[in-house]
Amino acid sequence: MDLHVAVDGRDDLSARVYRALRDGLRDGRLRPGDRLPPTRELARTLRVSRNTVATAYERLVAEGFL
Repeated sequence: MDLHVAVDGRDDLSARVYRALRDGLRDGRLRPGDRLPPTRELARTLRVSRNTVATAYERLVAEGFL
């Protein structure tokens, strides 16, 4: 999965992860049926906390993207 998240800035990290995933879903980089990496793996890759990624995933589920 090709996911780029800027870790600098003033807004919430989980919101940035959410937007990156949502944009990937919208532009077709992530297709229906593609599996997202486990929260621990993505957190380690992005160098953020697992809770940051879990919050982004939960928001995607709540909004019907996942």
